Amino acid sequence: MNNLNKVLLIGNLTRDPEIRYTAKGNAVADFSIALNRSFSNDAGGRVEETTFIDIVAWNKSAELAREYLSKGRKIYVEGRLQLDTWEDKETRQPRQKVRVVAERIDFADAKPQDPAVPEVQRASSPPVQPSEPRSRQRRAHAR
Repeated sequence: MNNLNKVLLIGNLTRDPEIRYTAKGNAVADFSIALNRSFSNDAGGRVEETTFIDIVAWNKSAELAREYLSKGRKIYVEGRLQLDTWEDKETRQPRQKVRVVAERIDFADAKPQDPAVPEVQRASSPPVQPSEPRSRQRRAHAR
């Protein structure tokens, strides 16, 4: 049986996307979202739980994320899990972190009112679409 690596999330941005560029000129945006869950515990009380998820977007998706996304926005993210590994510079210990590589990002809320932007433009802000360097896409499919 084939493997499946697919993640679907809806959450609120915890900070504005941070964008940087690779040596080859590819845009990379890093941001995180908060996922809130509410449930009843055994004693019948309400419990609120928040999970923070780190997300990375590439190329056009990264640039659109920087332009249209801001802290507090509710977004829908479709992507895949990726395990990053590195060595800690201070302790020389191996480190790992799982994050989501965004393949699709859409708004899950109405854009906040901005009097400088006409209503039609607010309603038709383009969704952020996937875009990752081809070499990474090939490696991901080969795994």
